[in-house]
Amino acid sequence: MIYVHVPLCRSFCTYCGFYSEKCSDAAAEKTVDSVVKEISLSEIPLERNTIYMGGGTPSVLPPFLLQKIVRACSDACFRSAGMVVPEGGLWKWDEFTFEANPDDIVRKGLDYVRNLASLGVDRVSLGAQSFSDDVLRWMNRRHGAADISTAVRLLREGGIHNISLDFIFGISFLSDDVLSDSIHRAVDLGVQHISCYQLSVEEGSALENLIARGRYSEASPELCSRQYELVCGILSEAGFNHYEISNFARPGFEARHNSSYWEHIPYIGFGPGAHSLLVDGAGKWIRRWNNPDLNSYIEGSFARGEEVLSEEQMKMETIMLGLRTASGVDTSVLDTNEYADRLLSKGLLQRTGGRIRIPEKYFFISDNIIRDLV
Repeated sequence: MIYVHVPLCRSFCTYCGFYSEKCSDAAAEKTVDSVVKEISLSEIPLERNTIYMGGGTPSVLPPFLLQKIVRACSDACFRSAGMVVPEGGLWKWDEFTFEANPDDIVRKGLDYVRNLASLGVDRVSLGAQSFSDDVLRWMNRRHGAADISTAVRLLREGGIHNISLDFIFGISFLSDDVLSDSIHRAVDLGVQHISCYQLSVEEGSALENLIARGRYSEASPELCSRQYELVCGILSEAGFNHYEISNFARPGFEARHNSSYWEHIPYIGFGPGAHSLLVDGAGKWIRRWNNPDLNSYIEGSFARGEEVLSEEQMKMETIMLGLRTASGVDTSVLDTNEYADRLLSKGLLQRTGGRIRIPEKYFFISDNIIRDLV
């Protein structure tokens, strides 16, 4: 299971706090060469056969640079599996997700999509965020509302049919009607997956600066809760499975890669700021991360930090991650105690067979429930 972080963007969104740098042709080539070098020095955990390329904006990269990354990942998988790398052959992943900006897909066109498909990409996550041009301008997104539909059409014409759209709710000036229109239009496009995230204030983001200068006031908890319920209702009626707090999928199209994070499957991350969760030869769980510094990364210093996780830490993480999902956690992991019993008696937790979960109607306050529990 592989995650590749491409920390490059053409512009920076108002709300974004992920590590990223301004993209240039020179920076793109140097970054990719360094990512390829890091991959070549690594063993790949093969417990789950997926790859996810995120960022940043991976779609700023031209095909020849994407091919370098994919080839390096493919060769590393063959080596880790003890197999000879076939001439010209690529590793076959069960799921290959690629994050893209709608504007990049529209501007680069059908040939670019076909190149993605030829590299094994079979799932694309588009950062749609809204079908309102006014909202998109406030977010400092590079695309317009019309680009979303065009990008979806181009992806399908190019052979990629598993498409996810991301949206943001909980913006103080975002009306319920505008949000509802966005989600309905996404459903009408026939995409397989929709992710909806509440706007949050990330450290170092332009949004944090706007708030500090008094140019934006955060949405009330009541507005955020109402809009979350609105999204859940629309997507439930449309037949989507609400399988994780922020994620909705048509049956059978749940994201395999992201689900692996919530299931604590080992994964390895490449690129500046990327994280990994690995098991060493002694069976110890290790969290590792690269320094979010592109210049030092390009110079060959990946500067990995590392933490060995105790059994208690792993247990707590298993509970916290599992309770974010509709399937919950096994009762063997979540001890019954006075806190759990109290939450069960109030209906904030639900026991189904051998598992305990948070009912969907309480997903919005899941952070509070989990905090009370652990």
